[in-house]
Amino acid sequence: MTAAPAAPRPTRLRVASAFAAVYVLWGSTYLAIKFALESLPPFWMAASRFLIAGAILYVWARRRGEPAPRRIHWRSALIVGGLLLLGGNGGVVWAEQRVPSGLAALLVATVPLWMVMLDGAGRGWKRPPVQVLAGVGIGLAGVALLVGPGRLGGGGIDPVGAAVLIAASLSWTAGSLYSRRAPLPSSPLLGTAMEMLGGGALLAVSGLVAGEWQRLDLAAATPRSLLAVGYLVVFGSLVGFTAYVWLLKVSTPPLAATYA
Repeated sequence: MTAAPAAPRPTRLRVASAFAAVYVLWGSTYLAIKFALESLPPFWMAASRFLIAGAILYVWARRRGEPAPRRIHWRSALIVGGLLLLGGNGGVVWAEQRVPSGLAALLVATVPLWMVMLDGAGRGWKRPPVQVLAGVGIGLAGVALLVGPGRLGGGGIDPVGAAVLIAASLSWTAGSLYSRRAPLPSSPLLGTAMEMLGGGALLAVSGLVAGEWQRLDLAAATPRSLLAVGYLVVFGSLVGFTAYVWLLKVSTPPLAATYA
């Protein structure tokens, strides 16, 4: 019996392009989220972003000839989408209503630290190399320096918002690690589309439970908010999120998480 040929290694240019997309484009999505929240409720804003992007990517992947996913694939995509998009992205979007953006950036920047710790624990707690720990520490210190005490917000820090940001970072980390071993379609594009559809559906349900239908008024939505959602669909989801999920497969989780 002949073994299946190994998948070709991605080129350095392709990997570098994916990292550039995650570093640059995802960095800009925090500002886009701020603009979108000016006139749109958080959960349904995030849900629309991922449902639209997921539907586009799913139709494209299927039209390219990708086989229909099985039930176990949908279950895994729902779990990954729930951890990454509902718990991770949804938590950040909700918390940005209560905490300054500087504090949000600082707490989200703990993702590489959680990634290193949980990834090591999942492998029998193999201590990460000193270079990795030093890199994470320098990165956190750099974010703290850029944010500065003056941008953490005057007065007291909202404890609920800060706790949600920490929980969101942990949820994002857990989803990133689980996605590497979850039973998903062999096509990265199809798997990513399913994760966005699953996470978007959970975000929509969360918005319904939170009563956001009472606050949603598309007629009152500002052009800047609608343009921000369009930016999030194209550059935050179709390009940025797809690149991140792909990097989780071809790179290591701690390295992929350095975008934070």
